Amino acid sequence: MLLVRGHGGGTALTGTIFERGEQAPTYRGAPDEDAPYVWVCDEFYEVESGGSETEIDGRTIRVAFDTPLPRGFDTREQALSAAKEHVRTQFARVGVSADDVRVEVVRPEEEGSPEDEQPSPADRSADEGSPEGDASL
Repeated sequence: MLLVRGHGGGTALTGTIFERGEQAPTYRGAPDEDAPYVWVCDEFYEVESGGSETEIDGRTIRVAFDTPLPRGFDTREQALSAAKEHVRTQFARVGVSADDVRVEVVRPEEEGSPEDEQPSPADRSADEGSPEGDASL
């Protein structure tokens, strides 16, 4: 299991990649259980009323959550790439630039010691599309 966490706007969002041999959650909409890698993470967006109040980038907004979007992948690299993009997209939906989101990948048992950090925005464009450091996972 890998946790993919994005940090931006003073908050964080974490999703989970279930790896080959691990039991991914089963519920309506879950991908085929034969997928070797399964990504599961909330989706959220800003709303004018309802939802939950939170502070992002020093401003108070209301966010609503969609049912987690599970997706199956054939390789770890595909799953990590999609997970990182998903996290950046969620932040963009509430006004945080993708360039201002730091993404880390950790195993739950190693919580607090990231295996993979996104490079600074200046370095990111050179590495875009490649899973930075993912080979060590």
